[in-house]
Amino acid sequence: MDRELITVTVFFEEPFWVAVVEQVSEGKLSVCRVVFGAEPRDYEVYEYLKEHYYRLQFSPAVETGRKETGRNPKRIQREARRQTERSGIGTRSQEALKLQQEQRRSARKVSARERKDAVSERQFQLKQQKKKEKHRGR
Repeated sequence: MDRELITVTVFFEEPFWVAVVEQVSEGKLSVCRVVFGAEPRDYEVYEYLKEHYYRLQFSPAVETGRKETGRNPKRIQREARRQTERSGIGTRSQEALKLQQEQRRSARKVSARERKDAVSERQFQLKQQKKKEKHRGR
């Protein structure tokens, strides 16, 4: 049976505080980005996740490698601090967020195109109707 791992990273990204929620399930990584206004307290982040976890929109799953287990917790903490100092959030997380952003952008383009086509079709139908009424002498 595979374990599910959820990691929350809160950091300051000018001008807001941002939380990145990483979810690893069955060897696949999904990421969600949540923007907070002011600096959130630990209990505020916890309450937010409790209330809104099932409404979060996670990115499509990206393949991830296995993490080692059974290591010294202090060593893991030091390595995590070094990694965040170097690169901020993980590159796989950034990759997943970028993929989600691209999908949203393409969906937005499709819906905008459909709306524009519907408006132009409606205007065309109105012109045709007006032309017919003029032809009939009304």
